[in-house]
Amino acid sequence: MNAKATPGKPRHLIKVTLDESSIGNSNPDVEHERAVAIYDLLEENVFVPEGHGDEGPFALHLAIVDKRLVFDVQDEAGATVIAHHLSLTPLRRIVKDYFMICDSYYQAIRTASPSQIEAIDMGRRGLHNEGSEILRERLNGKIDMDIDTARRLFTLVCVLHWKG
Repeated sequence: MNAKATPGKPRHLIKVTLDESSIGNSNPDVEHERAVAIYDLLEENVFVPEGHGDEGPFALHLAIVDKRLVFDVQDEAGATVIAHHLSLTPLRRIVKDYFMICDSYYQAIRTASPSQIEAIDMGRRGLHNEGSEILRERLNGKIDMDIDTARRLFTLVCVLHWKG
């Protein structure tokens, strides 16, 4: 299915929370990424749990439990509609590489030339796109979303992995 927002249809998220016990110590850069991702996600998203397209809107609680990524999709009242537990293995390499390039990016924006920053940022965006596509593939047949929603969710998955 290719998700498309339809006026009057409840095919979106209205709340996103991260499990605080899953989040490690972070720094201001990580907190900023988290806040921006949640804000942007709530401003515009397409999120359709398979078999629940006419229900919603939805709330999403993300957590890491027993080395699995948990997507707990809830209704507006907070009752679980569906929960998906995904293996983190397919995301481990991309998340690790993404952290390394983000560290380089944050260092570069403080001292590097604009062309160096741009080159690092292009690599960062490429890895981010790759991670977003892996996330969409892992959720295929479970949750339908557009690429922008997947990108913002990938950012939040990375925040859950961050261990400072």
